[in-house]
Amino acid sequence: MTSNPVVTAHERRAEIQRRAHAIGIDEDYISLLVDEFYRRVRLDRTLGPIFEAAIGDRWDHHLPRMKSFWASVALNTGSYSGQPVPVHRKLTDVEKDHFGIWLALFRQTLEDTAAIPEAVAYFMERAERIAESLQLAMFGFPGLPRRPGSP
Repeated sequence: MTSNPVVTAHERRAEIQRRAHAIGIDEDYISLLVDEFYRRVRLDRTLGPIFEAAIGDRWDHHLPRMKSFWASVALNTGSYSGQPVPVHRKLTDVEKDHFGIWLALFRQTLEDTAAIPEAVAYFMERAERIAESLQLAMFGFPGLPRRPGSP
């Protein structure tokens, strides 16, 4: 019989953070990444108007939430407690093709800012899963309306 040690949530979180820190991912890097990514989003011909319509003059509120979100995703901090799916389902200007643009811009920002390629891969694996999940929630479930109130 083999022993299977129980790993506590605290130990799991510490291991995730250790692995992330080893490839240059910490809260300072996440802050830089989020600031630079959303600077580029706002300048993008396709994504910029969508984000401006959704966020308007509330960027001072949005950016800290995104930093908290990505810290939770990349470092397992547990600091984000929002519900991104319902929020994104309300965005009537978002089309499925926009996710590819978002991912390409995110990848380029990572490639321009990350210390090593492993950090790019670490974030992109998570970003692609998130994009897939949001796309399914917004466009892919048969019988589920695309938007609240749609047929």
